[in-house]
Amino acid sequence: MRILIRGAGDLATGIAYRLYKCGFEIIMTETKVPLTVRRTIAFSRAVYEGNAEVEHVTAKLTDGPEQIDDRIKKGYIPLLVDPGLKYLKEYKADVVVDAILAKKNLGTTIDAAEFVIGVGPGFTAGKDCHVVVETMRGHNLGKVIHEGCAIPNTGIPAEIGGYSIERIIRASADGLYEPVVKIGDHVEKDQIVAYSGGKSVRALMSGIVRGMLQPGVNVTIGMKCGDIDARCEEEYCYTISDKARAIGGGVLEAIMEHFNGEKHIL
Repeated sequence: MRILIRGAGDLATGIAYRLYKCGFEIIMTETKVPLTVRRTIAFSRAVYEGNAEVEHVTAKLTDGPEQIDDRIKKGYIPLLVDPGLKYLKEYKADVVVDAILAKKNLGTTIDAAEFVIGVGPGFTAGKDCHVVVETMRGHNLGKVIHEGCAIPNTGIPAEIGGYSIERIIRASADGLYEPVVKIGDHVEKDQIVAYSGGKSVRALMSGIVRGMLQPGVNVTIGMKCGDIDARCEEEYCYTISDKARAIGGGVLEAIMEHFNGEKHIL
């Protein structure tokens, strides 16, 4: 079975990893300039690095649909720059998973494949997708929703290690983003961690840098550009998160439930 995943950020990567390990053929799509903050655990960086390895699984930038079969045969996850799904028919996907996490639907329709899954807010099960998977941390994280929508985005970052708003690094001005620390570095509160539009960006708390945009990206003031983790576990910077694994489990559950009864779903 072939599964197309829209988006290749850290949560989409967790989904792709779990499905790949279960034997499904995975294709992923991204934008020309990915804005993934936790990029060390995201396949999206293959767009500008060519390859991206996460926990011994590799995504490889792919120029067009004609290269997909070869990539899959060699054990890679093909990743294409195709945000508008220009090549949707050529992908020949049995399942489409929209994991862009834009908090709104950016064009996925319920007829995009036999089975369509919307991840997070912005989708309505039965309208623009068959099921929705919950992404809000808490009791229902990873739940498969057959009617209605996921919990709306609150705009408030989830608490991790006792911190919420403080752990987010945001652009201080419009312009080019230039980090001066890297993922895995330990920083102190008020330390300069980057410049945006030539203006300094300071940490609001002490901890380890878990996420940071790549250099040279155009940002706007207030835009999320990084993430600090008070737990200071370096391993968390390079391995799939508990949240991503839970959401990946929800997607896997939805697929298995839908195709239950068929002799060969892989």
